[in-house]
Amino acid sequence: MQFVYVLRSLKDKNFYVGRTEDLKQRFTEHNSGKVSSTKDRRPLKLVYCEISVNVRDAAHREIYLKTACGKRYLKSRLKHDLEDI
Repeated sequence: MQFVYVLRSLKDKNFYVGRTEDLKQRFTEHNSGKVSSTKDRRPLKLVYCEISVNVRDAAHREIYLKTACGKRYLKSRLKHDLEDI
């Protein structure tokens, strides 16, 4: 199983989109500073996740969510959840 996930930095309020097979472990790695792309943006909050059984489908979804259209989708989808952050 593949997880496509979105983290939001509580420091700079920006998104980080990633993909993993072990979401719990990867989230721990992000918040402990072991991931170079997010270590200066901690703390991070998991705000969105999708599950796919196919690696290629998950990879395509990850790429989409990193585009301008994907970011608009996320902001629209998470409109009320992001008000609390």
